[in-house]
Amino acid sequence: MAELRYDGRVAVVTGAGHGLGRQHALELASRGAKVVVNDLGGDRSGVGSDAGPAQQVVDEIKKNGGEAVANPDNVATPEGAQAIVQTALDTFGKVDIIINNAGILRDKSFKNMTPEEFDAVIAVHLRGSFLVTSAAWAHLREQGYGRIVNTSSPAGLFGNFGQANYSTAKMGLVGFTKTLAQEGGKYNIKANAIAPVAWTRMTEDLLPADFADKLGVDQVTPLVAYLVHDSVEHTGEVYTVGGGRIARIFVAEGPGYGQKTTLSVEDVRDNWEEINSREPLTIFKNVGDQMGPLIQQLGS
Repeated sequence: MAELRYDGRVAVVTGAGHGLGRQHALELASRGAKVVVNDLGGDRSGVGSDAGPAQQVVDEIKKNGGEAVANPDNVATPEGAQAIVQTALDTFGKVDIIINNAGILRDKSFKNMTPEEFDAVIAVHLRGSFLVTSAAWAHLREQGYGRIVNTSSPAGLFGNFGQANYSTAKMGLVGFTKTLAQEGGKYNIKANAIAPVAWTRMTEDLLPADFADKLGVDQVTPLVAYLVHDSVEHTGEVYTVGGGRIARIFVAEGPGYGQKTTLSVEDVRDNWEEINSREPLTIFKNVGDQMGPLIQQLGS
């Protein structure tokens, strides 16, 4: 089959100076996309700034015959997010693809986590994704085209010790993605999320060292690149990816228990097993669909 290309498309990749973002930028550029390589250049806790990492990725892209421009702005501020998108508009005339990848870590057990440590992680992962996407949204709607990939995490979907801030942000991105998919549908804007497992400077303390070669960033990028291609019709989905494996992750609802009279505490206790039953599962596309069984019960 024909090679998937991105000729004529302009992509913004945040946090692209290292790891996953760098690989995403290199891959898209090698397939014809023009890329804005954004990276603040701080350490993995978000401290400091350095324009060097983003520029190094741009230099590599250009060396390989591609087109790219570096941007060192901060995704966590409205001014920074606007500047990132404006870089795409000023340099390449438009924006088609947003890959929200920027992130930091401030891991600590919940009893020791400060509000500042919680807020700092939310600001980059969740608020930053909102701000960058918001800065591009009007352009995507006006041109009737857009592809967005948000970077969630298994920690967000399933929880992880010492990461209350990180997991909260990452699960927030799931709801954000699903809403973008619904609001962007009639404008041909597709939004999906990934929950990657990869060896990067963000995860080197969390994953076994002997897995480094098996969990390379190159195992994640093919899914990201596919999700931002013109041909993709799926939207509002979440996929786990890493080590050569990709799987869809979904929020589902069991059959539950209901009655026409008002539930008492004892009713909950006496029907607890049925309330917690797992089969059959139903996957809903939106809140309206999810309300269906309740509305049916109320009306019967």
